[in-house]
Amino acid sequence: TDDAPTSGATDDGPTVPAFDELGLRPELVRALTALGYEEPTPIQAESIPPMLAGRDLLGQAATGTGKTAAFALPLLQRLHPGADADEPVALVLVPTRELAMQVSEAIHRYGREMGARVLPIFGGQPIGRQLSALRRGVDVVVATPGRAIDHINRGTLPLGSVEVVVLDEADEMLDMGFAEDIEAILTETPPTRQTVLFSASMPARINAIAKR
Repeated sequence: TDDAPTSGATDDGPTVPAFDELGLRPELVRALTALGYEEPTPIQAESIPPMLAGRDLLGQAATGTGKTAAFALPLLQRLHPGADADEPVALVLVPTRELAMQVSEAIHRYGREMGARVLPIFGGQPIGRQLSALRRGVDVVVATPGRAIDHINRGTLPLGSVEVVVLDEADEMLDMGFAEDIEAILTETPPTRQTVLFSASMPARINAIAKR
């Protein structure tokens, strides 16, 4: 009928995989179940397996499609709970302080059982608090480009151990004039890193960055 549900298995459509079929570690699957997540959205189902395989990824997704979990879950999979590493393993760049807070809170919720240490870094917040958190050690940094550059210049944001960089809402970051900052930040991370770019639109300049 016309009002039949559009998600899940249908006679003529593919079955949507469950989160535990995507290769995620049990702690993450348990966290999603506790948060009431029933099945992956399309962007999650398509993004998580290649990210878990270590591939670079270019994702086109509007706000509200579940893209934060699409990159947050695979980067949490890389963490090594109980390890003594103090430098961040993952860096997420976002255009605004509001998004930095929102994304870091989501990553914290998904990674709570793993003890993930997540730090949002943005302007307009006392830098002393950020400095002391960085000294104690963090696993995931969610930053606006300007404040990330500020910490890099101070020598307080070491990126030599970063395994994955996510550019979230890349089109908006470029609109706000962050292209040079993003380039400078990427040069501080290892060339072996995994790079993931999400954008609501794919203008030519996004393609240029993606090709590089």
